[in-house]
Amino acid sequence: MERAMARQGQGTPGEVFAAFLKLGLTSFGGPIAHLGFFRDELVIRRKWLSDPAYADLVALCQFLPGPASSQAGFALGLMRAGWLGALAAFAGFTLPSALIMVVFAMTAASLSGPVAEGALHGLKLVAVAIVAQAVWGMARTLCPDPARAGIAVGAVAVLAFLPGSFGMVGAIALGALAGLALCRGAAPPAGGHVPMPVGYGAAAAGLAAFAALLLVLPLVAGASGILAVFDGFYRAGALVFGGGHVVLPLLQAEVAAAGRVSADAFLAGYGAAQAVPGPLFTFAAYLGAVPETGPNGLAGGAIALVAVFLPGFLILIAVLPFWDRFRAMAAVQSLMRGANAAVVGILGAALYSPVFTGAVGDMRDFCLALLCFVALVAWKAPPWLAVLLAAAGGIGLGLAG
Repeated sequence: MERAMARQGQGTPGEVFAAFLKLGLTSFGGPIAHLGFFRDELVIRRKWLSDPAYADLVALCQFLPGPASSQAGFALGLMRAGWLGALAAFAGFTLPSALIMVVFAMTAASLSGPVAEGALHGLKLVAVAIVAQAVWGMARTLCPDPARAGIAVGAVAVLAFLPGSFGMVGAIALGALAGLALCRGAAPPAGGHVPMPVGYGAAAAGLAAFAALLLVLPLVAGASGILAVFDGFYRAGALVFGGGHVVLPLLQAEVAAAGRVSADAFLAGYGAAQAVPGPLFTFAAYLGAVPETGPNGLAGGAIALVAVFLPGFLILIAVLPFWDRFRAMAAVQSLMRGANAAVVGILGAALYSPVFTGAVGDMRDFCLALLCFVALVAWKAPPWLAVLLAAAGGIGLGLAG
């Protein structure tokens, strides 16, 4: 069957898996860097699609909730080799980092002694620098004017009085409404059309599944068990706007605040996730595997991984046939400008708690976190190098203390 598809000039699932496995093993640096790797490999070298078409696809994935680089990969696999190609792209890009994070989750508890404990402490401190860098960069891009800066501050205020997932949803909703009133502007010009094998029936099914899981799961999941775990990760994945780092406060609200993962283990895993290639969302695999009670281990990691990625893929499928018409609506763009500004505020609130308060205990900790931040922002060091610096510094602090 794959040979027949190749004769017709189409790609094959095997070809897609090989291309995305290479990307999953080599794509460091976060979602924006991933999209650059995709362009180099799939647009420039393999010529799967044109530059304008790729730019249009990227615009769509950045507009929707979910992990933009993984959504772009899913769509590229779908375009190249149909539904099996979409699954092949997801598997190839995601499995390397997911497996690394699951192995780390299953071995981190056995690490002891000043060296291991210092390295884990360093991972918590590098999380401070990584999130601060994300807040800084997103604020410059998504809050460039007084109106959007005010929306971001308003989101922090909402979370100050209503912490948790409900506060985040409320802050995003209020931000979107404020954007509709304060952030009006023309819709962006059209790019290149991206043909996708998604009909209106599949789009309707994707939207129905997205909404049903988001609304029904909380009613039937209960307080514990597989459905409860799936529900928490699904809801976090459904509300991520503005980049992979935004999943941090959502997962903290759904997982760490529920008591399944300690604050120390949460921050150590988030720091470790910066050192591996592939999507940051594979942090969820770590969170699903690390709890002492089930579901945990490999099964827990698999449940969390599927749950956190699924809503982004469902909403992408739902929008694909309508994107050309949808992106031309100026009101929709205004809503998204406000929602994205609120997301900056949500991530800023997470920078304070739990990231800073859970990692920085004294001036020495603060100095190491600041050094990592300067390395990332001023010296343009790659995240994996900042992780190594923080781990070495944490070991040094542990031995000195």
